[in-house]
Amino acid sequence: MSITQKLVVALGFVTFIAACSQPEPEPIVVEPEPEYTGKL
Repeated sequence: MSITQKLVVALGFVTFIAACSQPEPEPIVVEPEPEYTGKL
C-alpha cells in the first residue's frame, strides 16, 4: 500500500473508534405526577 492509502485507512479507523467509544448520555426528563386534590 502507498503512504496515502495507509493514511486514509488510519484516519478512517481513528474516526470510527472516536465515534463509537463515547456515546453521549441521553438527557433524563422526569415529569412530576399530578397530585390528587379531590376537586374536578
